[in-house]
Parts: sequence; structure tokens; C-alpha cells
Amino acid sequence: MFDGFLNNVLRYVRYFVTTMLGVLLSTFAPLGSLAKSPVTVIAVLGVLTAGFIFLTLTLRAMLGLSTIS
Repeated sequence: MFDGFLNNVLRYVRYFVTTMLGVLLSTFAPLGSLAKSPVTVIAVLGVLTAGFIFLTLTLRAMLGLSTIS
């Protein structure tokens, strides 16, 4: 009855991993063309850093983890 159960589960895991890799590759592939200019790389890193800091500060304020002075 459970002959191919584990095999089926592993197939679904492989399908999930390959789907996620495909989504990530198709999302970040256009950024490769931006990496040709050092000015663009610095700008992209600055935007990503600013976004991460903004998200961190917003979540800390919403969750009450620190006081904002």
C-alpha cells in the first residue's frame, strides 16, 4: 500500500526546490546586466541596505522591541 509513498514525497520536494530556484533565477537574472557599471552596483547596494534598515526599524517599532528616541 505504501510502496511508492516515500518516492512520491521526495518527488514533490524536488519539484518545490526546482520551482523556487526557477523563481529566484528569473527574478535576479535582470540584475546581472546592472552589474556592469560600478556606479549602478553601488546604487543598488545602497537601495538594498536602506530598504533593510527601514524594514528593521519599522518592525522593531511595531513590535515594541526598542524605544525610538
